[in-house]
Amino acid sequence: MTHEPQYIWQHPSWPNFRKDSEALIKPLGECRFKQGSLLAQMRELGMEVRQQARAEVLIEEALKTSEIEGEKLDPKAVRSSVARRLGLPTAGLPEIRDRHADGVVEILLDATRNHDKPLTAERLFGWHAALFPTGYSGLQKIRVAAWRDDLDGPMQVVSGPVGREKVHYEAPPAKRVPREMERFLHWWEESSQKEDGLLRAAVAHLWFVAIHPFDDGNGRIARALTEMALAQDEALAIRYYSLSSQIMADSASYYSVLERTNKGDGEITGWLLWFLDCMSRAILRSNELLTNVLVKARFWQRHVQTELNDRQRKVINRLLEAGPDGFVGGMTNRKYAGMTHVSRATAQRELADLVNKGILRQNQQRGRNVSYSLVWEDSVHL
Repeated sequence: MTHEPQYIWQHPSWPNFRKDSEALIKPLGECRFKQGSLLAQMRELGMEVRQQARAEVLIEEALKTSEIEGEKLDPKAVRSSVARRLGLPTAGLPEIRDRHADGVVEILLDATRNHDKPLTAERLFGWHAALFPTGYSGLQKIRVAAWRDDLDGPMQVVSGPVGREKVHYEAPPAKRVPREMERFLHWWEESSQKEDGLLRAAVAHLWFVAIHPFDDGNGRIARALTEMALAQDEALAIRYYSLSSQIMADSASYYSVLERTNKGDGEITGWLLWFLDCMSRAILRSNELLTNVLVKARFWQRHVQTELNDRQRKVINRLLEAGPDGFVGGMTNRKYAGMTHVSRATAQRELADLVNKGILRQNQQRGRNVSYSLVWEDSVHL
């Protein structure tokens, strides 16, 4: 008695995916237009601003690609890791070393900086080792830098309490993984000059997740591969929008469309349409992030000749990160002293100095409730 195929890889046509090209023409064109507009706007900005934009997008991508999998990295550790790796100023940043944060940042940088280098099994193993520097996923020891072996049973994506799990997907048996990955890597190299770059990024993401070649980390590596494919498409090592940030915002629909597609027969138009829509919204969403970068850059350009010590720069950067709304209650003597580890008297002198230099303004409160806000320029829009 033969069983009907339940998963995409069980169909005889696997991995020959099918799509409705006509249905994709309009959304693909709209996405291309948004992509081209953003890249044109960024080319008009100075190198320093583009570098800062790159850092902010990389920080966002590292945080969100981990959060999608339920892992919350320390934002300060990620910011510190990105600053070190991009050679950006670290004044005011805490010196935090976190191997997990470093690993995610290293993978994303390798995928984009070295997008023109071959994708090999060894390179993927290096990414996997960077994701799991201790050899453990949580409390569970896993195979690192090697394809999964399924010794504990088939690779399944499940949800729900122990004993009542719901199986959303079951990946191909481990014995098939080396051959499946060999075929995927061959397609990756062959397709770079033959297929539309955006659709290729979507197919790569889906295909890798369908194989699920590692014990853990498959989603994060799939999204790194997507970043690499998009970098190849744009011929740029710098990313100006975070796809993972938008996927995180749409995580329910992300998992839903993946499950439907992976339980299908190889017709993937629905997934491609979802991916293009997600990417379009990611590009639009990036305007907010990049506008903030531009505002910060112009702020420091205005004060490039202003003499400030490291403590003052640290506080200013924190206020810039908080945005125009600033800290609740504004910057106070007590907050300044706590952030910079100085006496109240020193804090008061340095705050007064910032007011005299036109960087801070005193709010309406008087006496012990006095607080300060950053002097912002007019809003900037991309």
